[in-house]
Amino acid sequence: MSKQDDNKTVVGRWFTEFWGKSFNLGIVDEIAAPDMLLKYSLHEPRRGRDDIKAFITDFRAAFPDLNFWGTADLIADGDYVVGQWEGGGTHTGPAFKDFLIGGLPAATGRKMHFTGTTVLKVINGKIVQEIGLDDGVTALTQLGLIQAA
Repeated sequence: MSKQDDNKTVVGRWFTEFWGKSFNLGIVDEIAAPDMLLKYSLHEPRRGRDDIKAFITDFRAAFPDLNFWGTADLIADGDYVVGQWEGGGTHTGPAFKDFLIGGLPAATGRKMHFTGTTVLKVINGKIVQEIGLDDGVTALTQLGLIQAA
């Protein structure tokens, strides 16, 4: 297999085991670099395995059915892998205050479903950064944190 194929395999596992329905917190220690950067427009950037684990643990507690999945084949070039995705979840858990624009009280029952594109950098089988552009306006509107004009 080529380096690009290897990198797509790593990212495919990350999408399935970190963001997908079959969540596995151990994937962070297995394929995230120790100082990995995770950056999306909805949240403060996260850096390092412990910070990323704390983020996803809180996110999944607030949205127990959280699930994201790929919507197109992954594209790889050199150290970079690009993926398109969609997903979301229902806020049935504890209060969640991680959104940059505000937080949610416990168990609002509000649903979010949105899309995005993510670029991941993989070096020696470890993800060193994940930077995504998500449709945060849609998610925040659905959650009632912003209102449509």
